[in-house]
Order: sequence, then C-alpha cells, then structure tokens
Amino acid sequence: MPRIGLDLPAVIRAATEIADEQGLEAVTLASLAQKLQIRSPSLYNHVNGLPDLRRQLALSGMAKMSERFASALAGKSGDEAIRAFSYAYLDFARAHPGLYEAVQRAVDQDDNRLQEAAGGVVDMAVNALEVYGLRGDAAIHAVRGLRSFLHGFAHLEKQGGFGMPLDLDVTFNLIVDTFLAGIKVMQSKG
Repeated sequence: MPRIGLDLPAVIRAATEIADEQGLEAVTLASLAQKLQIRSPSLYNHVNGLPDLRRQLALSGMAKMSERFASALAGKSGDEAIRAFSYAYLDFARAHPGLYEAVQRAVDQDDNRLQEAAGGVVDMAVNALEVYGLRGDAAIHAVRGLRSFLHGFAHLEKQGGFGMPLDLDVTFNLIVDTFLAGIKVMQSKG
C-alpha cells in the first residue's frame, strides 16, 4: 500500500533533489527510499525500477526546461530571442545540474512521450531561429550548433573546466555574440 501523501510527483521531487545535490548517478532506488524514509520496494508503487525513474526525471526536466524557455522567449524575436534562450538554458543547467544531466541522456527512439518532450524543446529553438529565415537542414544545423555551444559551456563550467580568473558571464556573452554572427552568415548564404 502506498504511503499516504506519497505520489509520483513527490517521488520525482525527491529524486530531483538528490540528482541536483549529488549528481544523477547518486539517484538509486536505495538512496531515494532513504530520502523518503520508506523501503525500496515501496517505490515500485510509483515507478517501474531505476530506468523508469530516470525516464521520469528526464520528462520532468524537459517540462521544466520548456517552461523556462517559453517564459524567456515570450514576446522576443531575433537576437533577443536567441540571447533569452541561451541564458535560460544556462540558468537551468546551473540551477538543476542533476536534472539537466537526466535531460542530456539519449532519448529512446521507441518512447513516444520522451520523443515528444524532446521535440518540443527542439521546436522552441527552431522557432527562435525562424526570423533568420533558416529552414529545413539549415535550421537543424543551427539548432545543433546552438545546443553544442550551450551544452559545452554548461558542462565545462560544472566540471570546473574554466580555471582562469575571468568572468564566465563575459565569456558566455562573447560566445552568444559569435553564434549570432555565424547565424547571420548562414542567413546571407541562405
């Protein structure tokens, strides 16, 4: 019998806390059960094992990212939208490092719900780039470039890979400016 007051959202919140504080690999059924002060088998009332728990974390992370992106992009277009998207991405990775890690895992091609959630995040980036007239393959290349620099920066920052005493936000601004300049080159060749 499930513990009163314990439901899937409560389980995911607790797992998110573990992931954000200790890393995604620290999220196990045992660690989650300990945090919730229940026995591990009780978690099966809410998730079908560790793979399903990680899937639920990825879905939760994508939903939170989508909310953050939608809020950041509201009423913006062009360079302003790309800047807002970029800062929302980095802010999410900084605020939720474990949940961010869950989102970065490869999406199971047979999981329609995960595919749809991931597609929604990509669509937001594609829509933000729409004003530059990039369509089809060019839009996908641009989104890949955007995601690559955002993920690379977030990952290196989390790993302590920027050891020099320079302001990281200044560096990030320069990278966003460089990306925008590149998009304009793509647009002129388009």
